[in-house]
Amino acid sequence: MGFKQRINQVRRRLMHQITKRIGSTHSEPKIKPGEHVNIKKVLIIRPNHRLGNQLLLTPLVQEVINTFPNCTVDLFVKGGVAFPVFENYKQVNKIIQLPRKPFSNLFKYAKGWISIKSTKYDLVINGDKNSSSGRLLTQIANAPYKVFGDVNEEIQTLFADHKHISKYPIYNLRYYLMKLGLPKNESELPLLDIKLSESELAKGKIILDDIIKNDKKTICIYTNATGDKCYSESWWETFYARLLKEYPEYNIIEMLPIENISKINFKAPNFYSKDVREMGAIIKNTAIFIAADNGVMHLASASLTPTVGFFSVTDADVYEPYGNGSFALNTNNTTIDYWIQQINTILK
Repeated sequence: MGFKQRINQVRRRLMHQITKRIGSTHSEPKIKPGEHVNIKKVLIIRPNHRLGNQLLLTPLVQEVINTFPNCTVDLFVKGGVAFPVFENYKQVNKIIQLPRKPFSNLFKYAKGWISIKSTKYDLVINGDKNSSSGRLLTQIANAPYKVFGDVNEEIQTLFADHKHISKYPIYNLRYYLMKLGLPKNESELPLLDIKLSESELAKGKIILDDIIKNDKKTICIYTNATGDKCYSESWWETFYARLLKEYPEYNIIEMLPIENISKINFKAPNFYSKDVREMGAIIKNTAIFIAADNGVMHLASASLTPTVGFFSVTDADVYEPYGNGSFALNTNNTTIDYWIQQINTILK
């Protein structure tokens, strides 16, 4: 671990200790019998710049819209990736974008925080219970109703999947609204979804057809990941050879990362794009997407494609792909034969 990473870890632990009690003394408005909670303007806070974390926010945004169909939603995020992710969310009114490097853009950073205090909202939701800045922003936000993000014991008891980073904010919101007198919501949780349009999907099919040039279904792999989540070239070479053996009736293509590298040495037909929505549209036209835990894995989920995620370092209970037949595989305690068996549940 590098010096900067160690400093960041210390900083995060210190900020967590400072802010963990924020929200514990927040006093909710008293709801009189027969009084209705009127939510028209909502702020969701998730100040993280990574693609995966913005995609993982899409279920919460859908939940808010489904619960309050006539509301508008503002998002408080970091970096610019939220703009393509939420491009087709018509109820998203404004995306407040913090700069990725705050000390290089202090004025813009301060302006973003000030806008939270100066704008009146009906409901503010912290999308990440472990975000110190998210808790602080929720505290200073100008709104009568605030969800700080803590997962209480009742939620942990009722929902086995409460650890998932996309799911617990929804369970929190439902619990909070029920306490305010709204009906209990037991509907299925929304999935990750970037809401690809028909025209985007059609363009994605054209691009894919130009790569494969046949009528067979396609398996898409993505061999890159960050840090310890990234598997070695020999690991991917072995897995790729097994895929070729097991699925001769399928095309196998590789989506390349922004670094334009390949852990299988470009042996498979491949494609490269920096356009998040174009990437999602191509993936949607494939039968399955297979990758290690990373942001593009979540993009595949958000394109509503069956997704298999390999996990060896991060906690699958927190980050696993779900819905559309998707699942996670822990490669520390399973074998390649087991992986193929599980992939067969999607492909055969």
